[in-house]
Parts: sequence; C-alpha cells; structure tokens
Amino acid sequence: MNKTVFKISKMDCPSEENLIRMQLDNFDDIFDLDFIIPERVLIVYHKSEITEIEKSIHDLNLNATKIKTENIENLKSSKNEDQRRSLFLVLIINFIFFIIEMITGIFSKSMGLIADSLDMLADSFVYILSLYAIGKTLIFKKQIVKISGWFQIVLATYGFIEVIRRFIYTENIPEFSTMIVVSIFALIANGICLYILHKSKSKEELHFKASMIFTSNDIIINMGVITAGFLVSWFNSNKPDLFIGAIVFLLVMQGAIRILKLYK
Repeated sequence: MNKTVFKISKMDCPSEENLIRMQLDNFDDIFDLDFIIPERVLIVYHKSEITEIEKSIHDLNLNATKIKTENIENLKSSKNEDQRRSLFLVLIINFIFFIIEMITGIFSKSMGLIADSLDMLADSFVYILSLYAIGKTLIFKKQIVKISGWFQIVLATYGFIEVIRRFIYTENIPEFSTMIVVSIFALIANGICLYILHKSKSKEELHFKASMIFTSNDIIINMGVITAGFLVSWFNSNKPDLFIGAIVFLLVMQGAIRILKLYK
C-alpha cells in the first residue's frame, strides 16, 4: 500500500475538503484520505499508481503539489460508526439552530440573528455533503455542490439587500434581549458541537479538524451577535445589528462563490 502527501495551498476550509473528497470518490483504489486543513496538507492512502489521482486533484485548480510517495505496510482505521454518529449529531444541532435563529431573527427584526442562522445553514450543507454524498456518482455530487453554492448566494444576496433596505428606510430597533438570549443558546450549542467533534477526533481522524475550525468560527460569530445586542441597547440604534449581519452575509457569500469557481 502507498501513502502520498500533497501540499494544497488553496485548501483552507471544509468546502475544499468536500470538493476533493467528491473528486476522488470514484477511485476504487483509494483506501482513505486525511486532511490537515491548518497545514493545507492532504494524505492519500492508495494501492496503485498516483498519476490519475494526482491529475484529478490538479483539475480542481487548488495549487496542489505532490510532496512524496512512500510504501507502507498497514492502513490506519478510517471513519467508523462513532464518527458518523458524531457528524450527524452536529448536523442536527446546526440545522435546529438555523430554524430557531431564522424565526427569532425575523420576529425580533435582527439581521444579526438572521445572518447567523444562514451561517448555521451553510455549515449544515457541509455536514450534509459529507454524509449524503457517500456512494453517489461524481456528477450527482457536483450538482449537489453547485446547488448548495447557488442556494447560499441567494440567501446571502437577500441578506445584503435587506441590510441595505433597513439601513436606508427603517430605524426599527431590534429586540436586543432576544438577540442576546438566542445567541447565548447558539453559543452553547456550538460549544456542544465543538465538544462532540473534539471527543470523536483522534490523530488518525484529521479531517475532523476542519469541522472544528468551522465550529470555532461560529462561536466567534455568536459572540459578535451578543456584542451587537449590547451595543444596540447601549446606543439605542440598529446600526450595530446591521453591521454584524453584513459581516456574516459577506462570509457566507465568499464561501459560496469559492465553491462555484472551483467547478467552472
């Protein structure tokens, strides 16, 4: 069995990880893939020549460079049922809080909560792709990625338009208490997700690090919405809420555009 290490300079989030997994899924000689997102490293465990696999990775235009190929005796354990269960739990938590934050965001007139709900939805797509794409054809998986990318663009575009509309035409002050309370619960939920991922992660399960990075970013966003809630109360203005909402929508839009560009 062979182990090939790639340096992929444009692989910096779970979106690229899922695209690579889908690109390589139809290779029946690949035993496992390890992703080290912080170091932008991919390790491929395979039984045949690396030529076609390397070409397929290069087709994604992520600036991939093969570092080395070496022969190994045994392959470490791949994803087990505990990992799948953990990923499914994180997906459920993210999707539930997408619904909660969207509903409370609409009724409390908070762009920060609505934006955070879309970020939860974007994360849910990452987990859905990881679970649902298993065993599907490459063409089907590419279509799923494109659909999710366009869906995120539509949601983020709506968000930007709504932010601009509220900035120009309305001075409605969002219910800062709802912003703070819901975001605190979302913060706790993301903390639980981070704990679940950390508990399921081992040195041999490096692809979980990508999900942990995303969840850590969600925690930062939650704290941003909480801070915006206090600023809304302090200044009696909707501008802090609109500002944090615009930032989150920008992040969602940026991720969606990156996905679509990779499959042009």
